[in-house]
Parts: sequence; C-alpha cells; structure tokens
Amino acid sequence: CFHSFLSSSAILCGQVKAETRLPTPPLYGGGENGNIISGNGNGNGSVSESTNRISLLESTIITWTKQIKNVLKQDPETQLKLGFHPTPDVEISFWKNKANNLNSIFEQLQSPSTRRVLKALDQAKSTYCTTFARLCKEVFAARLEANDNMKNLKTLEKWVNKLNEEDFGNLSVMFKPMLHTLMLIWKHSTYYNTPSRLVILVREMCNSLIDQACRFISGEQIFSLIENEEAGVAVDQLLMVLKVCGNFKSTYFDYKTKVASECPQNQWSIQNGALFARLDCFIERSHDILDLTKTIIQFSKLAKVEIGGTKGNTLTSTIQQIKDDFQRSVDAVKNLEYDIMDINAVQFDNEYSQFRKFVKEIERRLGAVIGLALDDCETVYGRFQLVDTFDKQLLDRPIIQDEVEVKQIVLIQSYGKDLKVIQEEFLQYRCSPPKETMRNLPPIGGALTWCRG
Repeated sequence: CFHSFLSSSAILCGQVKAETRLPTPPLYGGGENGNIISGNGNGNGSVSESTNRISLLESTIITWTKQIKNVLKQDPETQLKLGFHPTPDVEISFWKNKANNLNSIFEQLQSPSTRRVLKALDQAKSTYCTTFARLCKEVFAARLEANDNMKNLKTLEKWVNKLNEEDFGNLSVMFKPMLHTLMLIWKHSTYYNTPSRLVILVREMCNSLIDQACRFISGEQIFSLIENEEAGVAVDQLLMVLKVCGNFKSTYFDYKTKVASECPQNQWSIQNGALFARLDCFIERSHDILDLTKTIIQFSKLAKVEIGGTKGNTLTSTIQQIKDDFQRSVDAVKNLEYDIMDINAVQFDNEYSQFRKFVKEIERRLGAVIGLALDDCETVYGRFQLVDTFDKQLLDRPIIQDEVEVKQIVLIQSYGKDLKVIQEEFLQYRCSPPKETMRNLPPIGGALTWCRG
C-alpha cells in the first residue's frame, strides 16, 4: 500500500505540471550494479523477498505501460469526435504537448533507475520484458512523429493566431500565405502529409472562420441595426461574411490545384464534404439570414404606402394589416432564445421554414390587394403612380409578380393604346396645330407648345 501511495503521488505531481512522470519503485541494494531483487550487492536474500520485489517491479511496469499507452493513444481528432469545434491553435497545442510528453517519457526510460528495473526483470526472466520493449519502440516512433509535426506546425502558428485575432474584414489576405504554408508542410513533412491530418486542420480553420464571423455579426446585432433603420449595414456585413467564407474555399481550391501539379503522387484528393461540411452549413445559414434581412427591409416600406381612389382607405388599411402581421412573424424570430447565426441551433431551420411559409401567404395577400388597387385606378398615369408606390424589389418577389402580372399586361396594353391615340393626333395636326394652342404665340412657338402638350 505504501508503494502504491508513492506511485500515485509521483503520478499526481506529474499531472500538476502537465507532464507524464513514471513512478520509480524503491531500489534496494547498494550502487548502480547492485542486485535490486535480492536486496544487496551479494545476491543474498530470501526467496520470498525476491518474489515480492519482482512482483513490485512488475506492477511498476504495468503502471508505466498504462501511462505510456494513454499518451500514445492521444488523438487530435478526439474533440471533433466528441462534437466540439476546436480551432487550429488546439491542433498545434496538441502536438506540442504530445511531443513534450513523449520526450519526457523517452528521457525517463533512458534514466539509470529505469534501466536497473528493466535489467532486474530481464535477469528474473519476467514475461513483461518483451512486451515493454515493444512498447518502448512505439514510444520512439511516436516521439519522432510528434517532434516532426510540432516543428512543421510552428511555421503555421503565426497565421493561425492572426486567423483567430485579426479583424474579420482583413481575413481574406491571410488565406493565401496560410494555405501556402500548409502546402509546404504537406510537401516537406515526414508525417503531416496524410488525408486525416489535412482534414482535421482544414476543418479547424473553418471553425476559426465561423467563430470570427459570429463575433463580427450576430443575430442580436442584426435586429438592433434593423430597429435603428440601419438594415443596409446588416446586409453589407452579411455579404462580407459570405464573401470571406467564399474566398477561403476558393483559395483552398487554388492550392489544391497547385498541390496536384507539385505533388502528383500525394494530392489533396479529399471530398469537399469532409472538409467544408460545417462551413457550408454556416454559409447556407448566412444566406438564410441575408434573405430574412432583405425581406424585412422590403416589407418595412409598406408602412409608408397610401393608396388613393374610391377604395383607397380600405386597401390602405388592408396593407397596414399585412404589415402588422408580417411584423409579428419577425418578432417571433427575433425573440428566439438562441443566436440565429449559431449553426449548432439546428432548430432554426424549422423556425425559418415556418417564417418562409408565412411570408408566401403574406405575398399572396399583398398581390391581391395590389391587383384590386390597379383595377380601381381609372387612368394609366394613376396606375403607374400606384406601381411606383411599392418597392421594386418587393414587386419582383415571384408570388407577388405572378399575382400582378396579368394587371401589368393590361396596364401596358392601355399605355400602348394611349400612345397610338397621341400618334394619330400628332400626325393629323402636325402641319396645322389647333388654333386654341396658338393664341398669342408665334406660329413656330405655338406648334412647339402644342407638341409638348
């Protein structure tokens, strides 16, 4: 029990210092060459004491084996598998820590005390010796890989830090040097040039990009800008997000082509879905929020719409009711308990689907009202004024356009008839304008006045 306590204490001290410390058992016997099994340098000691000491040393080997295997099985993909979304600095820190751990273990395995334990077990013909020797070879190989990966990833550290800290609008200029460095690592690294390593690193770069975008513009900021009548700023920021994310993907594909020409035997032949699945989801979400924002801008202009004519008051009240119904649906999205830019909130997809269905219904109602208003106008000029009252982008929405299209055809036909009447009148009187338009005017001036009228 006392030996177990010492072992646990040594392990705990190592964990406090973020390192793996192999606990050394008490070594009996004098000097480095003393027989630690028999208890002294002369080989004297009872059989039971020797057996107990062999058992103690074997239990130490078992503890070392567990510790070493825990370090060897550390996987940079662990956080991704657990559903977290680490950034590239986590990958760099992982290989630094693993390299430091394996270097420490390697040095401890070379120490005199460890060699005495292994020598004693070898003399006792312990079955643990062969297995542990094989484990030591694994440590040596894993140590070479970790150190090589750490050395190569250090060249990427500067760009990763900038990716996490730089202003979002300036990120696009980082993509080329960052991916160029990644290409050089792929070309020259002994170990960090496999598809699994590339997938992890690019996915983590995408995570950094998404985190930066969410800090740049959030759902709360979008609705705040809309309330302050600065919806155009929100649209510009969302367009910036889409542009930067698109630039990252296009830069990656440019370097994928370069790698194919410079490393034909080891290309970046990885499916895009494995790399950009989360980024594509974020881009799709950003498109949805952009569409939501533009829809809010278009329907918000209904508040200033007033329709004349015999049915003007009734139709204006109907449009205001449509505006109020639309605002309630916007408030429902605004009051959601999560950030609408957070792609982990997958329930937004259902909420947005419901919002779009409601907007389609609103569009049908609005299209019907516009059609009635056009019917109520008696002149072509009045109909054109009515069309100008509404936002052009709102009228371009497919459902409204379908509802109004028939009325537009009639409007254009009426306009064509008016043009034909004017043309006939002009041809009839162009040589001799009506005298009432010539009153108190010289002939040419009177003719021009008639033409302008």
